[in-house]
Amino acid sequence: MANSKVVKAVVVDDHPLFRRGVVELLNESAQFEVIKSFGSAEELLKSLPTPPPDLILLDLQMPKITGVDALKKLRPQWVETKFVILTFSMDSKNLMDAISYGVDGFLLKDSSSEQILSQLISVMQGKITINESGITLLAETIRTQGIPSEKSSLSDNSTKQNTIFDDLTEREKQTLELISKGLSNKLIARELGISDGTVKVYVKSLLRKLELNSRLELAAWSHTHHAFSSDENA
Repeated sequence: MANSKVVKAVVVDDHPLFRRGVVELLNESAQFEVIKSFGSAEELLKSLPTPPPDLILLDLQMPKITGVDALKKLRPQWVETKFVILTFSMDSKNLMDAISYGVDGFLLKDSSSEQILSQLISVMQGKITINESGITLLAETIRTQGIPSEKSSLSDNSTKQNTIFDDLTEREKQTLELISKGLSNKLIARELGISDGTVKVYVKSLLRKLELNSRLELAAWSHTHHAFSSDENA
């Protein structure tokens, strides 16, 4: 990570054995420290840590209040906190809902210890964490939602999207390419030699022009449409 600060983390999962394993994994690493763990989202919401943690891992499938429900409730007040959803599998609704509520990534529960730590470190660096199946699911959802009507063909829609890409400014294309590589606004600003505020303007413009809602969708759009030569070899 960019600095040596230990990341204060919270783990929320209703499976005791899995929760304990994640807690031990993070605490045994040099980068993370679990300050609280909960067996349900209700327990978390009743006893919110103060100050807010740097990172919170939320089990997707929990009774009563799911991980996505908890994310929706907490994101507005925990603006700086990184949120990662833990799951064995994803469906398009949960995926899109989590993205719209500002999730920072997804982790499959059957990932190796090394993969979990590596991906969480990437999240703390401002990168996007989502596995290949998640990218594919997201891309398929974007394709479906991008079709204007039932009479429109996929090829017609692809032509439209390619035209939109050609209409992007050079700076917008550069920003989109760096987003697709998982870079944060700060890193994009450093790469392009511009301010964080200017990057935010480009991101907002990209979301508007491509009719998308989040950075994850921008990254998936880029990979889906092979917008850059590097995507083709990814």
